[in-house]
Amino acid sequence: MLAKFNGKHERHVADRKRALLGDLSGDVLEIGPGTGVNLPYYPSGIRWIGIEPNPFMHPYLKRQAEQLGIQVEIREGRAERLDVPDHSMDAVVSTLVLCSVQVVPGALGEILRVLKPGGRFVFIEHVAAPPGMWLRRVPRWVRPVSRALADGCCPDRETWVAIEKGGFEHLTLEHFRVPIPITSPHIAGSATKKA
Repeated sequence: MLAKFNGKHERHVADRKRALLGDLSGDVLEIGPGTGVNLPYYPSGIRWIGIEPNPFMHPYLKRQAEQLGIQVEIREGRAERLDVPDHSMDAVVSTLVLCSVQVVPGALGEILRVLKPGGRFVFIEHVAAPPGMWLRRVPRWVRPVSRALADGCCPDRETWVAIEKGGFEHLTLEHFRVPIPITSPHIAGSATKKA
């Protein structure tokens, strides 16, 4: 489903991805890269490692990398326990991933652990709607279905709160909407590990 039906979402976030991913350099870790939709946005010359827990995504990732002519390293694993040494990454990328991790603060702690001092965490995530909106209630109703069909996705998380409390500095965060039912509210931004 992700490989075939992600085009509409991608069109609405492409400019933000270009802005967030286009100037990364060095060693870049992407958690939950799925089918590899972010690969075209990265600049040349980076060393890219993807931690993808779903082995069925690996062939899509490899095919996308081959089509783009880039080298990638794909590892199985989870965001809450990254198979990467401490202080080894210049950047960590998360797009539409933190909705499906089991323990968001644990995943953010791992991101901090693997980032070099001064390294950047960049993200685009769909999140819960503000309190009082009808969109706030809908994701709670569909959560059991989305968890089963979308790799554990919980569409009603206040992920921005966890990021704000995550121990980063220089956090920039934007709330925006994508015209897709249920997952319309999004956040995008970056944060830095203390030097």
